[in-house]
Amino acid sequence: MTIQTIISKAVKRLKLEGKLLTPDFYAEAFCKEAQKANMQVEDCQHIDKFNAMLNKDLQKELKKYNIKTMHEFVRLLISKLNRTNPTQCSNLLESQTLLTKRILQVITVLHNKEASELAQKTLELIEHGAQPEQLDQFRQRWVNFLTTYDDAFLQKLKEYGDVDTRDLQKTIENLHLECVTAQENQSVNLQKISKLLIASFVPSIASSVNDTIATLSEKIQKNPELLEHESVENEIRSAISLRIALDKATVKEMVESIDGVLDKLSLRLIDMIESSDNSNAEIQKIKLELESYTEESTVNFALAHKKLFTIAVALEKNTHLLSKDLQGHSEEVKALSKKVRTLEKELEEAKQESKEDFLTKLYNKRALDEFLTMKEAEYKRYGHNFVIVMFDIDFFKKVNDTYGHEAGDAVLAAFAKILKKESRTVDIVGRFGGEEFLALLSETDLEGGVVFAQKVRQHVEKTRFVYKGKRIKVTVSAGVAQRNDHISLDATINSADEYLYKAKKEGRNRVEYKK
Repeated sequence: MTIQTIISKAVKRLKLEGKLLTPDFYAEAFCKEAQKANMQVEDCQHIDKFNAMLNKDLQKELKKYNIKTMHEFVRLLISKLNRTNPTQCSNLLESQTLLTKRILQVITVLHNKEASELAQKTLELIEHGAQPEQLDQFRQRWVNFLTTYDDAFLQKLKEYGDVDTRDLQKTIENLHLECVTAQENQSVNLQKISKLLIASFVPSIASSVNDTIATLSEKIQKNPELLEHESVENEIRSAISLRIALDKATVKEMVESIDGVLDKLSLRLIDMIESSDNSNAEIQKIKLELESYTEESTVNFALAHKKLFTIAVALEKNTHLLSKDLQGHSEEVKALSKKVRTLEKELEEAKQESKEDFLTKLYNKRALDEFLTMKEAEYKRYGHNFVIVMFDIDFFKKVNDTYGHEAGDAVLAAFAKILKKESRTVDIVGRFGGEEFLALLSETDLEGGVVFAQKVRQHVEKTRFVYKGKRIKVTVSAGVAQRNDHISLDATINSADEYLYKAKKEGRNRVEYKK
């Protein structure tokens, strides 16, 4: 491998890591690529030379801090020179590290799963000798946790007692637990009842479930409390009637199919009976003849035997034909049954492989994941850049709580139409989950993605959303990220999601991106 190749790879590494082409960053990237290629470059061995000149204590400290670059080496020496009392600084650093560990250990036993998991991972990082960039990464994760933490869920407990957000134990002690327990039991009972009710919606004979039944089942499964509303009663009755109708229709199809086979079988049996009647008459005639025969009438007996044999052959032939027809019809029934099973399997697979969201008629998350994988493959092979835009409808929960879930569904469907209208033919738009949507813009840079997001945001802001005569104010927030700025597809998606949350934190109804 030549020096020119290493230089090219070093520049490419800086681009992938999102670093500027400065002398320090370039030297660091160049030495990493040279080491990777097993090439000895004198400019990359200064640290080893200087290390040999230090005393053993400094060499150990250099190894402890895992110094890799001249920049880090110089910073360490400057910090050593600036310390008036090295022993005191070392002790202070050790005490601070120990204090950090104890604080993290305390957090792991608190009553927040996300904070406990993050604290445990941070402890493990410190124990294994973390690098500065790793500590900076975890510091940012703690900042993200602090800025996104929402204790609004505690306010739901106000109806059961006083809530003190600074003292969780005191809040629990002030709750009227018997009321909470009763409500929890009621909620559990509603969940059990909802599961049984949804199971009763499923047809027992028909192989598929109607879209109306599926929609109602999903609605009840997400919110079992709907069973307490009288308005849902008619929907449940309609779903049960529809399930019975589906079963009846399927039974009718099966009976019609079996009737065809029975008709053919009946015709064959009639032919057999008619043939048997003629044969029986002939047998009766021969029987009378045999009774008049004597032992000496060998010629006439031989003739009767011949007639009997002829009748036996005819009966055997008819019986054979009947057996053959029955076998053929049996094969038809088996083939029909196999076809029905195949169709049921294909229908089930089609339902599983469906790529359309039933409410918005956009692509669902499964389809979006497939398109993202395809675009990532094109990027790695041809370098085709693309942009991901994450949308989230502002205060969507408030719309559901104020106007009802049907109004919320209407808002989602209306926003989907706007998103579809503003996108190009080559763009992929879909529902990523809940009130969150994703747009995958091909052959587009960050600036183009921001323009698209702003057009959608402005369109939504100007649109009049009306449900049952009531106007609903709707806005949307968005986060934009392009693939060229990130090291992987997951990093690009996470970046768009982080900018989306930044837009919501900064006041909503805005578009955020890397500036």
